[in-house]
Amino acid sequence: MKNLILFGLLLSLMGCNNNRTTTVTPSQPNIIFIMVDDLGKEWVSHYGAENISTPNIDALAASGMTFHNVYSMPQCTPTRVTLLTGQYPFRHGWVNHWDVPRWGGGAHFDEEMNPSIGREMQKAGYTTCIAGKWQIDDFRVEPDALSKNGFDEYCMWTGYETGIEASINRYQDPYIFTKQGSHTYEGEFGPDVFKNFIIDFIATNKNKPMFIYYPMVLTHTPFVNTPLDSATDNLGKHKAMVKYTDKITGEIIQALDDAGIRENTLVIWTTDNGTTGAITGKINGRMVKGGKAKTIESGINAPFIASWPSIIKPNQMSEALIDFTDYYPTFLDLAGVDLQKQPSENNKTFKIDGQSFKNALLEGKEASGREWILGMGGGNHAALTKNGVENQYIFRDRVLRNKKYKLYINSEREAESFFDLQLDPEEKVNLKDSLNSEERKKNFQQLYEVMQSFPLKDNDPMYQENPAQAWDVAVTEESQKWKK
Repeated sequence: MKNLILFGLLLSLMGCNNNRTTTVTPSQPNIIFIMVDDLGKEWVSHYGAENISTPNIDALAASGMTFHNVYSMPQCTPTRVTLLTGQYPFRHGWVNHWDVPRWGGGAHFDEEMNPSIGREMQKAGYTTCIAGKWQIDDFRVEPDALSKNGFDEYCMWTGYETGIEASINRYQDPYIFTKQGSHTYEGEFGPDVFKNFIIDFIATNKNKPMFIYYPMVLTHTPFVNTPLDSATDNLGKHKAMVKYTDKITGEIIQALDDAGIRENTLVIWTTDNGTTGAITGKINGRMVKGGKAKTIESGINAPFIASWPSIIKPNQMSEALIDFTDYYPTFLDLAGVDLQKQPSENNKTFKIDGQSFKNALLEGKEASGREWILGMGGGNHAALTKNGVENQYIFRDRVLRNKKYKLYINSEREAESFFDLQLDPEEKVNLKDSLNSEERKKNFQQLYEVMQSFPLKDNDPMYQENPAQAWDVAVTEESQKWKK
């Protein structure tokens, strides 16, 4: 009888432990960051897209948490450098689009002068991999650029390298850079090459903590047919590319299952900015033109899904405020790095603008700890001068928002427009001159004060200039006049 009583007490205690709500973070989870190129929410059926079906992405969302208030930057270069550094474009300097392989000019992403997430994850003990699109270094000039940025393995489209016509190809017969150099993969489809590289990396390294950065080349133009679908018009080709993106997403998740590591792998699925303006989609009854390169919501409010079966409960929704500066500190936080110790190189301390949203993942909190998020940059508003690549504007226009309101700031640091996104998601009614309630006045002032805390001048890209190349953009008299 005594033994039975003790056994009953033991079962009771075990039951209490099972009902605890405290979540223990596994030591160094695998992290896979999937970033699709040029795709807005209006092309993800989980978010309400009506002209497409994305069953694998939808299943990924159902297995974890869907976020609704996540800001990217509006175009390729600002988003990518913000992700790598945890800094806003006004700080890291890549405010505008600059296509390094095409334009050169000695410019490049200098990992010695900027924080770099690959290096920090490597220091934390992770085996690292990248596949897809980089575009902020010229691999002809810096064949070790990815190694210097902390990636153990890599398989990358080179970007369009001026003077090498084959390098324009990222889809059919892709021109790809690996440790064996750059060459054309005849008869292959680029997205499959990158996907297979990642799947092989997962199988080989499944017993180590892995950090995988997968910046897809899909769904960026040119519009192409895929091995699954063909069409004659751009809209049909775009749909085919989205469907192939969904297929690849499912194959990556299956590879994690096959390796037996799905439970302790955080998969984040997002995009770098909105869809190209050449394409219009329908979402929740509304027609939405692609917002790429613009700071409207369809340009920067990115789809964002986080799945981690052992930690994140399924079918969760979150209104937490997050932007692309937050990935850097979040990944390091999950890796067990002390965020109080600023990352530094060569005795230089870097300012990180982002905040970790680890708690939003672990505990399902509605708030990330942020009161505002920011989007800025894009367009080819930079020039090569005698001082290197310089931004056209001293202070680039930007947007700030909280959960309800959004404030546009122009290049003169003036408030330009103010919207209530809950009542006016299409941003049609400018409230700047209609602050006729205490709530509006308070929110306007709070966001405007955040803007006033920013530096008066945006930085230009920071790098030690690479040697001059024959294909570099020339410094012209006109480019000297760009700086206002």
